[in-house]
Amino acid sequence: MNGQPDANNVLRSTQIVIEQALRKLGYGDEMIALLQEPIRMLTVRIPVRMDDGTTKVFTGYRAQHNDAVGPTKGGVRFHPDVNEDEVKALSIWMSLKCGIADLPYGGGKGGVICDPRKMSFRELERLSRGYVRAISQIVGPTKDIPAPDVMTNSQIMAWMLDEYSRIREFDSPGFITGKPIVLGGSHGRETATARGVAVMIEEALRTKGIPLQEARVVIQGFGNAGSYLAKFMNDAGAKVIGISDVNGALYNKEGLDIDYLLDRRDSFGSVTNLFENTITNEELLELECDVLVPAAIENQITSVNAPKLKAKIVVEAANGPTTLEATRILTDRGILLVPDVLASAGGVIVSYFEWVQNNQGYYWSEEEVDTKLKKMLLRGFQQVYEVHQTRGVDMRLAAYMVGVRKMAEAVRFRGWV
Repeated sequence: MNGQPDANNVLRSTQIVIEQALRKLGYGDEMIALLQEPIRMLTVRIPVRMDDGTTKVFTGYRAQHNDAVGPTKGGVRFHPDVNEDEVKALSIWMSLKCGIADLPYGGGKGGVICDPRKMSFRELERLSRGYVRAISQIVGPTKDIPAPDVMTNSQIMAWMLDEYSRIREFDSPGFITGKPIVLGGSHGRETATARGVAVMIEEALRTKGIPLQEARVVIQGFGNAGSYLAKFMNDAGAKVIGISDVNGALYNKEGLDIDYLLDRRDSFGSVTNLFENTITNEELLELECDVLVPAAIENQITSVNAPKLKAKIVVEAANGPTTLEATRILTDRGILLVPDVLASAGGVIVSYFEWVQNNQGYYWSEEEVDTKLKKMLLRGFQQVYEVHQTRGVDMRLAAYMVGVRKMAEAVRFRGWV
């Protein structure tokens, strides 16, 4: 595909880099046409009885990018801005994360258009169960394995697991990951994404020759990933000088009191509204620092602000926070970019561990999980960085090349193209 991508269309941008990666690997138009879109996309309508007695009909999606390697895998998000293109793009990114980590999965993703902040506990339960009923024919422990994502959690996974078990008439803990520990969840799953980003930051700092204990870190976003990451960085001796949430940002060049902020944040990750001396999210991104971590939403670093960034390293904890043009600008400026499909792979790796534990009925300690996670992430970073160096491509394209290779080989061996 030629032409310039719409800067705000994450699917179009993803498809462009997929094409570049496959061409670099020597694949032709047929493989590109297959892997630029999900192999399966389901749209469902979910009627839910609300607490006031009315029935509201929600729209949900489940995308399965490619199952040549194995069952598809990916989260389910509940958010008012969920749309079909986003879910498709996220399923492709999941495929790439699984490829980089060498997991026996393809990528999947799901979403429901709703605002859980405006729904009661029981309404959320009815919606969660309704979503599983709607997609039950195409999911399962050997087909497609959901997990938590934006604004979903272990409780929602528990309801989905229970509904699936009722439909199938047997207990099936491997159907879904991110479950409570008592229902077959894995130790370390809740902190996995942040733990993975922390490993990537340490490795990127080592590559740049910057000691972790002296590093100044700025984190955009204080939700699950951002807050845990701030805690990990602070405990490791780095100086977290800036954080932000949807209301604004906090900055202190001497380092913020992370434990205090974590204690004061609400369930949706908001804390800056308690302070008067705040700065904007835009100002936060342009702070002078060693590591900038966008951990909020997509399209935060663009061609407009990329020339103004004063970070030495950008590690993407969020999905799609940097546009393609901004990626080029950062690379040209010598800023090391660790892309989302590599940096935030910790969640799906520990989800894989959970699925393995469910299948074998034997469960690991948190220390075992963390050791295995770090080993897989370091191997992924080294592979991507080596392609970046030897092939002379930016880190995003290098990550896509590593991530898509296994899937393309599986497609070819199966004789699909």
